[in-house]
Amino acid sequence: MSGSNKSFVTEFILLGFSVTPELQPLMASLFLFMYLLTIAANLLIIGVVRLSRQLHTPMYFFIGNFSFLEIWYTSVTVPKLLAGLITGNKTISVHGCIAQFYLLFVFGSTENFLLAVMAYDRYLAICNPLHYATVMTGIVCICLAVGSWVAGLLAPLMPAILISMSVFCGSQEIDHFYCDFPPLLRLSCITNPLNEVVFFALACIVILGCFVSIMVSYAYIISAILRISSSVGRQRAFSTCASHLAVVGIFYGSLIFMYIRPSASHSSQLDKVVSVFYCVVTPVLNPVIYSLRNKEVKNALCKPARHFLSKNFPFSRMFLSGEIK
Repeated sequence: MSGSNKSFVTEFILLGFSVTPELQPLMASLFLFMYLLTIAANLLIIGVVRLSRQLHTPMYFFIGNFSFLEIWYTSVTVPKLLAGLITGNKTISVHGCIAQFYLLFVFGSTENFLLAVMAYDRYLAICNPLHYATVMTGIVCICLAVGSWVAGLLAPLMPAILISMSVFCGSQEIDHFYCDFPPLLRLSCITNPLNEVVFFALACIVILGCFVSIMVSYAYIISAILRISSSVGRQRAFSTCASHLAVVGIFYGSLIFMYIRPSASHSSQLDKVVSVFYCVVTPVLNPVIYSLRNKEVKNALCKPARHFLSKNFPFSRMFLSGEIK
């Protein structure tokens, strides 16, 4: 009968960050700026890849997919975070919370699979350049991209089903700025070890499985690059995968820390800081890494500007052609 006295929860309160009311507008402005920059930068990359004929290659096809994914990945958490900071309304329904948890891990899992596919693409391009065009055809690229999305949709399905079957009671407060798995598990009325085991097992399979496959691909890539006799050739080969390797390092550094560790070692404040890094900061850095470190993307970005200036300001042609220095 004691269980009948429990009040069942129908909505949660996302506590977010413990800051003074005076600092909330500043924090909201910072997150809003980073969110808008993420959307704009990734849309720019998608547009450039779509419109520039020289970028119609498998590598840039996957980069375009990755940018599209990043828009949705950051949109799952940041708008709700901004709404809480701006309006003060930090409530979210139980169903909305579970949906947010599922979608976040859908896009996170898809990013894992897509990064592994991109590593495989670089492996073929560098280690098997003669067969690259025949292996990495348009149909194969589409199948690999669709496969990444389908696998991403299926990977967190079981944890989402298990957590949706839970009953929540007692405290409504989630000490986080989004609905993550460990806080939801702590608020469940009945502790079911199966939920944690399934989530941890799937996290290990997806995160470590993709990470190991990426590292194996890059072991072969680095070995092939070191066998190139020309230093110019080595530099050119490494430059084609340096941006992808940088994204992998940033993404997995925070992701492995967050989810491949025992639940007892979780600290809510530290988890929030790390979560901000891979939910907000990393999606801003990724398009910058891909655009500023890539000569082909920079040329594709500059070409419309040159065309506009030369067409509308004839005198600028002399500067663009180098006649006036």
